Amino acid sequence: MKKIAIIGLPNVGKSSLFNRIAKQRIAITSDFSGTTRDIKSHSVMITEKPCIILDTGGLDSSSELFENVRQMSMNTSKKADIILMVVDGKMLPSDYEKKIFYTLQALNKPIALVINKIDNDKEIERAWEFDEFGAEVTFPISVSHNRGVSALLAWIGDLLPNPEGTVTPETEMDDDDDEDDFLEDEEEIVEAIVEEEVETNQINIGIIGRVNVGKSSLLNALVGKERSVVSSIEGTTIDPVDESIEYTDKILNFVDTAGLRRRGKIEGIEKFALMRTKEMLERANIALLVLDASETFKELDERIASLADENHLACIIVLNKWDKALADYDTTVAELRYKFKFLSYAPVITVSALTKQRVSKIKDMILEVYQNYSLKIPTSRLNEIIKDATIKHQIPSEKTKAVKIYFATQYGTKPPRIALVMNKPRALHFSYKRYLINKLRENFALEGTPILLYPRGKGERDNDMENENND
Repeated sequence: MKKIAIIGLPNVGKSSLFNRIAKQRIAITSDFSGTTRDIKSHSVMITEKPCIILDTGGLDSSSELFENVRQMSMNTSKKADIILMVVDGKMLPSDYEKKIFYTLQALNKPIALVINKIDNDKEIERAWEFDEFGAEVTFPISVSHNRGVSALLAWIGDLLPNPEGTVTPETEMDDDDDEDDFLEDEEEIVEAIVEEEVETNQINIGIIGRVNVGKSSLLNALVGKERSVVSSIEGTTIDPVDESIEYTDKILNFVDTAGLRRRGKIEGIEKFALMRTKEMLERANIALLVLDASETFKELDERIASLADENHLACIIVLNKWDKALADYDTTVAELRYKFKFLSYAPVITVSALTKQRVSKIKDMILEVYQNYSLKIPTSRLNEIIKDATIKHQIPSEKTKAVKIYFATQYGTKPPRIALVMNKPRALHFSYKRYLINKLRENFALEGTPILLYPRGKGERDNDMENENND
């Protein structure tokens, strides 16, 4: 397959462009120069043609480390078939960048000058300043706003060969497209879900919590060996540490993440650890929220818990250090439920990672919660529950006009995602959504998983449902 190298100075948006083309967050992006050091590769389809994109480190020779990164990036470009030289459209062109571009031009390969951070029409004049590069192909784009990216992809697609034995019509990604857009046809959605579930029997579990609450000790107890370094020093774990075990017919992949501090105390490499933690949660299915039962719950615990909620993850709350518990079970759980209302669906287990008390029960809870997280509710039964709920408690009207739910259908799992086809979707108050979600929980096994409801108009496309709502 053809290889496409993305090259440029640090912090010009190379990794963001890489992620945009890949339609997923693979490369770490930050405002810090030199975040990317190794070469990342990913197979993608551009205009329905397969290719490999390569994200390279920033071209900086300010130190021995970055000189090695620069050399590796240049060598990668020499081996690539197509080169994308990315520059920062908010900065003036530099002689160093021009020198790099001329060196790349001498390779006699297709090369495009990609002027990033041109966020609106008023800033297009900035792109003209790069005319002095003498580039034959130039694309002013904004990766963050997905502006102008479709033209760049179309140009790349024209340079790619058709898959062997096929003739592929040209297609392009619209500027308004987003990787989270919904499939247009509900049957395709169901097929996609089934295919995803058949593809792997692995459950990804992220272990999250404050520093020094016992996350690494819990991982070691779960996998039965010293996989993660444990110490009394806060912040021992920086990079996520993962370990997989086979349990019944599933592979449980545990990831011990860096302990999180208050934002003001996050320094240096811990900022990258925080980014890696957030990226890991985007790929996780279940979060084990570890709380220290020997201390009072803190505001930071609530903020960390919100990461599970924001990522729509199934969740199990693990009260660790129960052998040193500050209060009895009923008092502790009552306090927990009061502070973590947004995780009301999450089951609670008390453990001691140090003595391994009840740790083994977490594995069975994971299997049960994952089953609920993947639940597909029969459409007929789903509509019965929704209809019965609306009869018992009528939907509040909007300006004397009745608000009606015509039909309900589940179009996704992990977590369960349900579309409510209505005459006035915007009139459905969040409190009524909560009422419907509670009715669903009363009738189906949904402990541990959020439920997402999407009100939509009759005939409205699935990808018009942009605002996700969970309980």
